[in-house]
Amino acid sequence: MEQKSKGKDGFFHLLQEFICLVFLHHVYLLLSVNEKNQQEFSSKEKHCIQLSETSVESLLNSASLTLKELEIPREKLSLGTLQLIKHGRYGSIYRAQLETGNPEKTKTVVLKALQDLSSPQKVKDFLGRIKFHQNLGHHENLVELIGCCVGQLPLYMIMEDVSLGDLLTFLWTCRKDVMTMDGIPYDLTERQVYKVGQQVAAALAYLEQKKLFHGDIAARNVLLHHNFTAKLCGLGLAYEAHTYGVSSVTQIVPVKWQAPERLLQKPPSIKADIWSFGILLYEMITLGAPPYPEVPPSDILLYLQRQNIMKQPSSCQQTMYNIMKSCWQWNANSRPSPADLIQSLKTAMKTSNDHAVLQVPELVVPELYANIAGIDVHSLVSEYTVL
Repeated sequence: MEQKSKGKDGFFHLLQEFICLVFLHHVYLLLSVNEKNQQEFSSKEKHCIQLSETSVESLLNSASLTLKELEIPREKLSLGTLQLIKHGRYGSIYRAQLETGNPEKTKTVVLKALQDLSSPQKVKDFLGRIKFHQNLGHHENLVELIGCCVGQLPLYMIMEDVSLGDLLTFLWTCRKDVMTMDGIPYDLTERQVYKVGQQVAAALAYLEQKKLFHGDIAARNVLLHHNFTAKLCGLGLAYEAHTYGVSSVTQIVPVKWQAPERLLQKPPSIKADIWSFGILLYEMITLGAPPYPEVPPSDILLYLQRQNIMKQPSSCQQTMYNIMKSCWQWNANSRPSPADLIQSLKTAMKTSNDHAVLQVPELVVPELYANIAGIDVHSLVSEYTVL
């Protein structure tokens, strides 16, 4: 009996070992399957990354076709002449020389570069800005797109160079005791203010025809050529609103240049540009003074809601101040259109003073200006926003 019992115990022991082995085998199989699944998922992840890389490649392939007529052979750019202007939103902005076909003559251009292709969205946005400018077409008072290089890294958007730089810096230079610098007269008369104003208004009229608006009219976004041609630049907000919709605009505009409806979060429009144009006239006639010098930026909306506007500067004649006031109507519909504005400026220009040079004795301290104007002081250093 005892031997039978031992035999039975031995059998059960073997059976338990067998069940354990089967169980361990199943666990091993499950772990193997799980590891295989993980490897497949990892492989799919890698495949997705490759897909995203391919999408950048496909964007560039597509761009090389859609922007074919704008493509400039990279060897025509004298990359040894690259001069850094500033670090832009997506990459660096340079000044460089472009071959013109005449071996003895090159043309100075501005390059906006995109070096990083890690984000398909950034690439798409950069290419979209080139296409936007191409579709915008040519206007003598808008900074001109010359071409692009999108065949290889880095991607370049090639813009015309405007010799005198931004209007705000020019206005500040006019405060200094210099009549000429490199043969360029650094003085400004009332008539010249009207002349620059007409050119900016002409650019606005052109944008209005295209059913666009600028969104950031200010002296810092106007460039001057050596023949005193004004060119409006800084069309980033216009591009964002046109491409992604007004509610998707990310660009921040300093509050002192904004119309009341913009401060109240209403959509931007050409009528809001007209309000900002009045601020631009104030900037020019005061040789670059900050708007509302006595009002902190945080209080500007309350100031305007109390029906206040800027006081008439001592250097400003009544006719010009009347034009400013027409731009600063609280009701947007009461403001003039760009065409109305051009007519008012032309009429006023006929009787304007072309002899007395505008003079402001105080030199500008950028840090103090930035604090009063409510803008970033770093944006004043080599300010040059081509798009």
